[in-house]
Amino acid sequence: MAAVGRSRAALRALLCALLCLALAAAARGRPSPVKVLSDGMWRELLQDEWMVEFYAPWCPACENLQPEWEKFAEWGEDLGVNVAKVDVTEQPGLSGRFIITALPTIYHCKDGEFRRYQGARTKAAFINFISDEEWKSIEPVSSWLGPSSFLMSSMSALFKLSMWIRHGHGYLTENLGIPVWGSYAVFGLATLFLGMVLGLMMVFLADCMCPSKRHRPPQLHPQSRKQGPESAQLLKNRYEEQEADEGDISDDEPEGKEGSKRDWSPGGVRQRPVPTAAPLEKS
Repeated sequence: MAAVGRSRAALRALLCALLCLALAAAARGRPSPVKVLSDGMWRELLQDEWMVEFYAPWCPACENLQPEWEKFAEWGEDLGVNVAKVDVTEQPGLSGRFIITALPTIYHCKDGEFRRYQGARTKAAFINFISDEEWKSIEPVSSWLGPSSFLMSSMSALFKLSMWIRHGHGYLTENLGIPVWGSYAVFGLATLFLGMVLGLMMVFLADCMCPSKRHRPPQLHPQSRKQGPESAQLLKNRYEEQEADEGDISDDEPEGKEGSKRDWSPGGVRQRPVPTAAPLEKS
């Protein structure tokens, strides 16, 4: 009887172990209700309602938050909210848009408005934040500092560039075997070349938009165009006066010639008129 009892106990323990393994396998096979966002899914955040967690795999506080975040995500469909997470080490574009400086960071997004969640990090607190619309009491991020602004879009591009440089540095040093100083030299030369190209482009555009004076075509002043007929009439009058003066000079030339003939004697000697002396008074 004792042997039969021990065998039954062993069988029960085996069945319990198999049941636990089956449940664990089912839990692992079930997809997580938390959506994973990437840089290419940025436009989706501008629609509907979202709760987004920014985390890093090496962050202990992020690991402690994961169980509560998973439980909250199970209520997402009932609450009408999308629960998602972003790995800042793999998605620099999104982390640059939101300027993540602490981990984990949670944002509430609804129809293009963004608010930072700073409440308790429990399942109940998350559910009450959405169901009771507690997010309305939080001031949204200003438009010029919002993730969709031009400034934050530029920051996103810079974060992506830094990530690309880091990957490029790793590829040069690890895969190609280039020393670290060689990788720095490559990026330095590339930076100088790009700066020179951008400088030439800026000079070309500036010269096209604001050409120098020597290449600028002459332009007539609007007033000179309006006074054109008057100036033409004035020039015509001056020309007529000049012709009249030349005619008067030509008429005076014969008289001058006759006077010169009288001044010359037949012998070719010019005689000057001698003035007569005044009569002397008798004393």
